[in-house]
Amino acid sequence: MANYAHPEALVSTDWVAQHASDPNVRVVEVDVDTKAYDEGHVPGALGWAWNLQLCDTLRRDILSKAQFEELMASSGIANGTTVVIYGDNNNWFAAWALWQMKIYGHKDVRLMNGGRKKWLSEGRELSTETPKVTRATYTAGRPDNSLRAFLPQVQAALAANSSALVDVRSPQEFTGEILAPPGLPETCQRGGHIPGARSIPWGKACNDDGTFKSADELRSLYGSEGIDGGKPVIAYCRIGERSSHTWFVLKYLLGLDKVVNYDGSWTEWGNLVGAAVERGAAATAKA
Repeated sequence: MANYAHPEALVSTDWVAQHASDPNVRVVEVDVDTKAYDEGHVPGALGWAWNLQLCDTLRRDILSKAQFEELMASSGIANGTTVVIYGDNNNWFAAWALWQMKIYGHKDVRLMNGGRKKWLSEGRELSTETPKVTRATYTAGRPDNSLRAFLPQVQAALAANSSALVDVRSPQEFTGEILAPPGLPETCQRGGHIPGARSIPWGKACNDDGTFKSADELRSLYGSEGIDGGKPVIAYCRIGERSSHTWFVLKYLLGLDKVVNYDGSWTEWGNLVGAAVERGAAATAKA
């Protein structure tokens, strides 16, 4: 697909229509709007609620190893299952789910290019039935935290100027004009961005139909802001879901080796006592 570094990480809507019912394939929908699945979804797809099933509801964290294993097993997913994830908002939370699956070592997990938007625009079949699944056995790997940035790592990278920081939120969030997108509750005490971060909103990586732009277009988009693989990259947003989308683009579509998702993101940084914050537009990217 479009000369991507890892085209196997994507499937088309045609592929899903042809393979969704294959015995070793499990299609899962993950939406920002958790009610969208009930309104109609890919026939045979399961729905995961990002706010209940893809995070620890007591601690602010991703799923633990045991919680992840339970979600996979109860979803009929074994270690060798091909998992295809899609969702609304051009695969915001679908990418977040994929990122977590990669943290726990699932080998074959892909995004449906274009997500829910493209499936609907093509007038494809929808179902309102929740499929019955047979429980599977699943053993997760130890969490691969090389895909994830924690606060001390970000602070150290900022102090040493050793990584390129990519803020994927809207320009209004980046400048500090607003604290969060309208209607979304997770917020912070202060607006702005991490000093030196480049503003590259996540949605710029997608075409109007929800599919990803070509590799050349993506390379130009990120390269124009100095994100070319010369430095390790730390992507962040507000709570880590939009930055997991950019993480996917940089790692799987452009093939950057050293890219991590800082899922603490602005709701962590913007609430820290004494943390440095910049406001206003970014300066011109350095060559």
